[in-house]
Amino acid sequence: MEHPVIAFVGGGHMAGALIGGLLRSGHPAASIRAVEPAPARRDRLAADFGVAAQPAADARLREAAIVVWAVKPQSFGDAAPPCATYVARALQLSVMAGVRSDAVARASGSERVVRAMPNTPALIGQGIAGLYARPAVDAGERAAIERLLAPTGATIWVAREADLDAVTALSGSGPAYVFYLIEAMMTAAREMGLDDVQGRALAQATVAGAAALAMQSAESPATLRAQVTSPGGTTHAAISALEAAGVGAAIVAAIRAAEQRARELGDAFG
Repeated sequence: MEHPVIAFVGGGHMAGALIGGLLRSGHPAASIRAVEPAPARRDRLAADFGVAAQPAADARLREAAIVVWAVKPQSFGDAAPPCATYVARALQLSVMAGVRSDAVARASGSERVVRAMPNTPALIGQGIAGLYARPAVDAGERAAIERLLAPTGATIWVAREADLDAVTALSGSGPAYVFYLIEAMMTAAREMGLDDVQGRALAQATVAGAAALAMQSAESPATLRAQVTSPGGTTHAAISALEAAGVGAAIVAAIRAAEQRARELGDAFG
């Protein structure tokens, strides 16, 4: 089918990002289903995307070629059983953090499960998602998942499901680290006499520009940093202060803490 039916279980922000991407890529709203018990979210899906969301699972889910699990991890245990009767023949895509593919396979009745770990820049088409496919997923189905996620940003496959914990720590939680840096830069701007509008504009543009330069350059981040760090200059003074404070090691420790927490959540949610 040119436009297979795609069903979403859960209608939150990530589901909205994926639905919006599908519509931008030409997928018709009539070929999208959603199960969302919250009336406000159902109304938003209808208003924003023209998607008719239903409050509970029913036989209409049997039409779905792909089922996207987009509920909160702690809600999966309650959301899955009413859907299981209808979705076993579909390809399963989970965007739930911490719910392992074994649990999705058991709950859905299908071994054809792909786990994705997206991040919030997917909301503006600038995200990146780590992907893991169980052995039953074939090359064509992998390609279908890539097409579904393409409007939200880049994708990268991992060979081991355990690697999604590292993806979660690095890119899933990563936007928060960048926002934290922007906050600190704004605080410094305020202390130096700039107002919040000026500080925010300078900090955000600097982070965005540096990231764009790093992505377009063949040079490593370390080389790019060295190119703007003249001995005895202002950048050298700043980097020396960061190194003296152990900021680099603290960032690594923070990401490893996030990885450990992702592993713990996987143990808790299955």
